[in-house]
Amino acid sequence: MTSMTRRLVSSFAAAASAVLIVSPVLAAEGDGPEIVRQQWAFSGFRGQFDQAQLQRGFQVYKEVCAACHGLNRVNFRNLVQPGGPGFPEEAVKALAAEWPNQITDGPNDEGKMFERPARLSDPIRGPYRNEKEARAAQNGAYPPDLSLIAKARGVARNPSWWTHPFLMLGDIVKSYQEGGSDYLFALLTGYTDPPADVKVGDGMYYNKAFPGHQLAMPTPLQPDQVAYSDGTKPTVENYAKDVAAFLAWSADPTHDQRKRIGWQVMLYLLVTTALLYLGKKRIWADVKH
Repeated sequence: MTSMTRRLVSSFAAAASAVLIVSPVLAAEGDGPEIVRQQWAFSGFRGQFDQAQLQRGFQVYKEVCAACHGLNRVNFRNLVQPGGPGFPEEAVKALAAEWPNQITDGPNDEGKMFERPARLSDPIRGPYRNEKEARAAQNGAYPPDLSLIAKARGVARNPSWWTHPFLMLGDIVKSYQEGGSDYLFALLTGYTDPPADVKVGDGMYYNKAFPGHQLAMPTPLQPDQVAYSDGTKPTVENYAKDVAAFLAWSADPTHDQRKRIGWQVMLYLLVTTALLYLGKKRIWADVKH
């Protein structure tokens, strides 16, 4: 075997192994900072959301993130429905009524718009009415709505061209769809002091996971910032993982139901295929070929 052949065989063997062993180190979309793949309860073909984690994640959102970010595509009633945090309906009704960002409704009998407390059918509004108001309050920065942020963000790899199809196949085999959650966790835990040769702009903060490494959002999470009632340690890593899982759910509230239906459909197709095959064998058994 020539040296060229040996190199080709070695290359294809390494690429094929990526189907079974997917690199845990990814890169954020953009200029490629490293993102470590996390373990999530909802990952894979059979993964389902952890209700306790979603409840903790909403608590982090409510006590930290809601000061700047809304969830305009998530309604309060979604917090009650199966597959989500599963809070008691009466508790969510009270939460909606006390939510500080009220709902603009109307017109009333006088033809004027008015503010009212939220109901179960209303979205979880953020503090700002529009982008201009948000930028004015945030010194020009725009805090995005977080409803779909786990789907709007992702990670990418930059391997050699010949390994890329195998890595993609590996993600398909493993049903990898958690790139947004991995990125959010890395972002929330990625604040650090800048290297000595990096100058951070005024009003910007250094984050090793953010493309470009400078963003206007200060460190949102601190140890002991949110008091968990279930004994989970109040660490930045736990806060980040819980809120990233909650935002993954907010971007796909029917995730658990979709996976259950998917398995039922696969079982149905398997049984139908077997019945069609047996029927074909019986119908054509006496026909000479």
